[in-house]
Amino acid sequence: MDKRIEALAVQLAQRGLDWVALNPGPSLQYLTGLSFHLMERPVVVLVSSNGQVRVILPKLERAKVADLPFNAEIITFGDDPATWQGIYQQALSAISTKSVRVGVEPTRLRFLELDLLREALPKAEFVDGSAALAGLRMRKGDEELKAMRQAAIIAQNALLKTLETVKPGQSELQISAELMVQLFRAGSEAELPFAPIVSTGPNSANPHASPTDRVLQEGEMLLIDWGASFAGYFSDITRTFFCGEPNDEMKQIADLVEKANAAARLGGKAGMPAGEVDKLARDVITQGGYGAYFTHRTGHGLGMEAHEAPYVFHGNPLILEPGMVFTIEPGIYLPGKYGVRIEDDVVVEADGLRSLTDLPRKVMRLEEFLAVARKG
Repeated sequence: MDKRIEALAVQLAQRGLDWVALNPGPSLQYLTGLSFHLMERPVVVLVSSNGQVRVILPKLERAKVADLPFNAEIITFGDDPATWQGIYQQALSAISTKSVRVGVEPTRLRFLELDLLREALPKAEFVDGSAALAGLRMRKGDEELKAMRQAAIIAQNALLKTLETVKPGQSELQISAELMVQLFRAGSEAELPFAPIVSTGPNSANPHASPTDRVLQEGEMLLIDWGASFAGYFSDITRTFFCGEPNDEMKQIADLVEKANAAARLGGKAGMPAGEVDKLARDVITQGGYGAYFTHRTGHGLGMEAHEAPYVFHGNPLILEPGMVFTIEPGIYLPGKYGVRIEDDVVVEADGLRSLTDLPRKVMRLEEFLAVARKG
């Protein structure tokens, strides 16, 4: 953890930031190993560009910081909210009169913490500091990759167990509930990356559908998007199936999406702009006549969060580097009819992309998919 804090200090200095302020979440856990509930009590950890660490937290959480593997100033407060501002001002008094630049995570820091910090640091400029953190978290180490591979194995095993129970007449909610049970039985930690998406028939044309009481019927598409967690890291996978005999259009779009997935998965490599990976997948679907129905980016980064940098969208100039992990998930969605998505998790290596997920990608009938997957 001390090496990660040192690396963050370098990032802050390079980006002209004096401090970064973090509240409970993946970045805080990544840097310090500390895990807190995001609650009504305002926990904040500040790291400076010269490696100083200040932890402001409730007295009841004091035991969590008793044996930190790095030096830190610990400031605690009680349960009376009326005293919190004074504690924050005391904790930050050494820099309260300075014109410092403080980086924050725009999608995570709440108004509660930001307001306390603003009052305690009246001359500070609060800016988006997410790039400094992304610069560390985007490149995964060996232990992180092992955890993500295990999260993928758990998710895949859970799906196979679930598919053994799936049949026409079951609702999306029933299938989703069974999948969640199987995820925990297979070894997933309690915090899933997201609630499983199970969509049938016309609902599969909605990329982020929520399971409903709609039942699976013969001749329909079944789309399942799910993931597991292991050692604090996530997997995120999508597979699509035929329930019964598909029509010609179903087979056509399924074939295109499979080819688009392969084009990006096999064509991506280190040194390539992230936007080029999107283009590899998108060109296949566009040339097949369904470009207007591929309505989202090709992928997103994955790690301690289900969505994090790097993002694989059209025109993104970010150069892919070894250790980056992201999804490849092209899709075609025909409103009111059906949709197909095939999603894998890949890690950038020197000579290409290595897939952490390895279930069959071809869209097949449920029973055929199970037979092929069991053969390995």
